[in-house]
Amino acid sequence: MASIPSHTPFRYSTFVIQYSLFIIHCSFLFACSNSDKDESALFFQRGNVSFKTGEYRQAIRFYNEAIEKNPDFADAYLNRGLAQYRLGDLQAALADYDRAVDKDAEFWQAYFNRAEVRSDLNDLQGSSDDLTKILPVYRDSTYYYVRLGNLQVKQNRLSAAQAAYEKALALDPKNAEALTNRGVLYFNQKQFDLAKTDFQQATQLDPKQHFAFNNLGQILSREKKYVEALQLTDKALALQPTQPYYLNNKGYLLLQTNRPDDALKLIQQSIKLDDQNGWAHRNLGLYYLAKNQPTPAIAALKEAERLDASVENVYAYLGQAYQQAGDVAKACQTWKTGGTAGDELAKEQNARFCR
Repeated sequence: MASIPSHTPFRYSTFVIQYSLFIIHCSFLFACSNSDKDESALFFQRGNVSFKTGEYRQAIRFYNEAIEKNPDFADAYLNRGLAQYRLGDLQAALADYDRAVDKDAEFWQAYFNRAEVRSDLNDLQGSSDDLTKILPVYRDSTYYYVRLGNLQVKQNRLSAAQAAYEKALALDPKNAEALTNRGVLYFNQKQFDLAKTDFQQATQLDPKQHFAFNNLGQILSREKKYVEALQLTDKALALQPTQPYYLNNKGYLLLQTNRPDDALKLIQQSIKLDDQNGWAHRNLGLYYLAKNQPTPAIAALKEAERLDASVENVYAYLGQAYQQAGDVAKACQTWKTGGTAGDELAKEQNARFCR
């Protein structure tokens, strides 16, 4: 059974711009003697302390108190939104960013953060509107151009995205997120050496850049350097232990290093966390192929095809499963379909086994 050069889609790095994610000190002083505003400022500061230590629910409680004492406190809405975002409640975060902007129409950090959550919610036009609005303020921010590039990737404006990452790196050559995401673009253009260089630089600059470790591991996997790729994937997993793509990547690498039973556990865990990842189902099919169990292999590979027909070599391996089951006619039909769809391995197998 031929090995496959790539096992999951590349992941773009999402970033958080530190000075817009949280405000350690209140952005304005309460010089007046109004006791409610004084108390609001104290609750706000307590919320910031909890935010810094990752106690986001506690931070939200303090921000709630701050807002109750001062309903016009735009900074508190922003920071409560940030805490909601960290907890994964994107709608609540968006609502708080909207309130922050309503209270202060020139609260540029709130627009910046709202652009990110709008993009996450697939409101690409809204995200674009926010980024356009704040461009005069952020035109010298390397992080702004990473956010812009990430949005343009979602809009499938890949040349514009690359230009945005280049601008980010021109402003700060040590921006690890920009390097990681430019590396993804290089990879998709099959400029693997350039991609590898960007991922290596990103991991050197930021030892917590798990996306870059993951993506660099995939480059090494293509080079069949599976042991080194495993080491990098383990670094990504050390930072994000339950990331389903990383778990699936490691499962694939374990398959390539003859540890199928260990691989199965990780692939199944990945599917449990994200059952819509066609690559994980493809790898599950590879496991059953390796175990000479064509029936579950066919089921897994057909599910991979259903979820994402562009998963690499899915038709080639589905054809192999039919061949293993003794259904040569179905195998040839599948390989022919794959060849038409651009699956080069399927095309090779069709030429080798079928007439």
